[in-house]
Amino acid sequence: MKVKKKIKTIKVVADKCNGCRACEMICSAFHASPKYSSNNPERSRIRVIRDPLSDIYLPVYAGEYTPAECMGRDKYVLDGKEYGECAFCRASCPSRSLFKEPDSGLPLKCDMCEDDPSQETPLCVQWCVNEALVYEEREEEIDDGSEALGDMETGVASLVDKYGLEKILDTVARMSASRKD
Repeated sequence: MKVKKKIKTIKVVADKCNGCRACEMICSAFHASPKYSSNNPERSRIRVIRDPLSDIYLPVYAGEYTPAECMGRDKYVLDGKEYGECAFCRASCPSRSLFKEPDSGLPLKCDMCEDDPSQETPLCVQWCVNEALVYEEREEEIDDGSEALGDMETGVASLVDKYGLEKILDTVARMSASRKD
């Protein structure tokens, strides 16, 4: 059975980005705990790939977690400078620290600022003075039951990939026993 689902995306207009990194700052502040209490770009769900000498700035926002490294190692050439494909990749994966929570190592994913209170548009889009980030919504038909993993499931999957299921289960059992006391 097919159901309609609202798909939210951020279109990146690279020609308009000036590398100010306001998107990184507001994202990291919004996701601080408590909200707006600190500013650490390592916690940001959007990063600006910067090459000021070539005047290249490209915002990339965090996508899905992937437990495996990609097999391709393509190269891209922009204005005569060569970049590896990892520079533009949105995934949180084992081969790099980008889009991982700096304290726990858990993967980060853009949540379109859908927290309490929910934002009409993501804050990075609101704070982008050059309109390099554009919020878009569309509807797509998807198979019923093909929902993506939630934040909790993604975090647990990442921990299982890193430490193994048995170690995670032992830790949860030990924590449960200590809380009952």
